[in-house]
Amino acid sequence: MVETTSSDGRWLTVIGIGEDGLAGLGDEAKRVLASAAVVFGGKRHIALAQTAITGERRCWLSPFERSVDEVVALRGTPVVVLASGDPFFFGVGVTLGRRIGREEMRVIPAPSAFSLAASRMGWALQDTVMVSLHGRPLDLVRPHLQPGSRVIALTSDEQGPEELARLLTEEGFGASRLTVLEALGGERERVTSFVASAFAISGIDPLNVCAIEVQADQDARVLTLASGLDDGLFEHDGQITKRKIRAVTLSALAPRRGELLWDIGGGSGSISVEWMLCDPEMRAIAIEASPERAARISRNAARFGVPDLRVVVGAAPAALEGLPVPDAIFIGGGGSEDGVMEAALSALRLGGRLVANAVTTEMEVVLLACQAKLGGSLTRIEIARASPVGSMTGWKPAMPVTQWTWVKPV
Repeated sequence: MVETTSSDGRWLTVIGIGEDGLAGLGDEAKRVLASAAVVFGGKRHIALAQTAITGERRCWLSPFERSVDEVVALRGTPVVVLASGDPFFFGVGVTLGRRIGREEMRVIPAPSAFSLAASRMGWALQDTVMVSLHGRPLDLVRPHLQPGSRVIALTSDEQGPEELARLLTEEGFGASRLTVLEALGGERERVTSFVASAFAISGIDPLNVCAIEVQADQDARVLTLASGLDDGLFEHDGQITKRKIRAVTLSALAPRRGELLWDIGGGSGSISVEWMLCDPEMRAIAIEASPERAARISRNAARFGVPDLRVVVGAAPAALEGLPVPDAIFIGGGGSEDGVMEAALSALRLGGRLVANAVTTEMEVVLLACQAKLGGSLTRIEIARASPVGSMTGWKPAMPVTQWTWVKPV
């Protein structure tokens, strides 16, 4: 007999289910599952729970949003959604939660793939980096490849472990210990360890997690945690905010979690890349007039593990139209062009920060005028490097940079 919505108004129940199927569910989860009018899930989830389902069964549609619409359309009807492990840890619960309030939903989680993997490895989960590569670019693992780190990565399919081993080897982490954990919690569970550079495993289950014990070769491409990464890590044509200036600029931009940066005159994308490396929730849009440089920015974004960096090909100010409101703006090139500074100042949200660097006298005139009119702070940055002078050594100054920093009044 199908029950109606519970007395507290929660009509949707999201149940985490593991590879052990019904055996891993508690009595409450089984009761709700048996009394649901409609049960959604992947084909595998439905198969795992089929003997307990009495209502209508609906497998996920493609694109997934179609199924979300179907769930929402059933508001008020007892509905169960079956999900892998913990629905709110890189799971379907997060997606549903954007459309359905928590007062309408109850969640009965199971151990996540990350928890299961950590238990098999004997790793403290709080000391382990967890990254989902399921349906997402493999490049996202790159920032986490720190010597001595432990990383658990959820892959998309049976090719994922080999692709991950190849990436580790190509980037100088081939000595890392890679453990592939397949179908955790079920009858097909298998755990295999090997050195990444000597990948030799076949017949991998599509449901797998990879545990990485990171070891770096001498020339490994380690992305240090400080601002001002080595210029040599970036692909560029000379149009790049140099390392030491970049570190000062990032400090002035003062990134905060989840904020959006406009990088006007992106060049190599070095400012946008380092902005996004501050936190996985950071967002950036690099605006670059040169198609060649724009393509280079995208390549740099991938190599640094921030493939979500958005690149807009076009010249400011026209290319700025229609873009989301930024929390911070950096102007490193083209700021002296007509209308660029005005458009940037207008677009910035109230309380947002703008940082502009000038190496030309034309751009410096613009910044001096902005400071005189709007306030903010002006800083002169001068750097000299030791260089040979005949048989001795002297200081060779780099081009000075004038930096204007301004916060838009609320």
